[in-house]
Amino acid sequence: MNKKVKKWYDYLWIWSIIYFVLGFFNILCAWLGMIDFVVPLIFAIVGHNKNFCNTYCGRGQLFRKIGNDYKCSRKNQAPSWIASKWFRYGFLIFFLTMFGNMIYQTYLVAAGATGLKEVVKLLWTFKVPWGWAYTTGAVADWIAQFSFGFYSLMLTSTIIGLFVMMLYKPRTWCTFCPMGTMTQSICKIKNDNDQVKL
Repeated sequence: MNKKVKKWYDYLWIWSIIYFVLGFFNILCAWLGMIDFVVPLIFAIVGHNKNFCNTYCGRGQLFRKIGNDYKCSRKNQAPSWIASKWFRYGFLIFFLTMFGNMIYQTYLVAAGATGLKEVVKLLWTFKVPWGWAYTTGAVADWIAQFSFGFYSLMLTSTIIGLFVMMLYKPRTWCTFCPMGTMTQSICKIKNDNDQVKL
């Protein structure tokens, strides 16, 4: 049996690792994570598909690689409620609320109402000092504040993804990933509109 020839996008899991390493040493690199926010939306809005999630998502690939290749997943079936609409959309609302709070904190720093907080917040609760990754005054404080907040968001969601990967199937995170839920909704609206036009 011929071994499947790997394509360039089969190695995008490396991008996920590079992203966190770069952010560990220079928090301003956290802005690169916006690629993972914007590109899936472009795929959904322009292409009416979830090809990014299914093919190009480095995080999903990373979970699959760690879970399958390194045998870190129990490969159990996840409880049905994880894939339920109420949980997926509930988690999306929660995630967007946290994202909105991060934007608000960035605004407060930009407005001079609060000072820059050089911390990474894990699981939206635990504040971890992260000062070594930023030189004060390198950029405007609000740019740095967004970096700390966004890196926190990306790291937290990856920790959750790794946790459910270990308990269940490797890509269980993809079942309720906020970006996946958003792009699925966009595709559904777009496809429904196309059907109406016909």
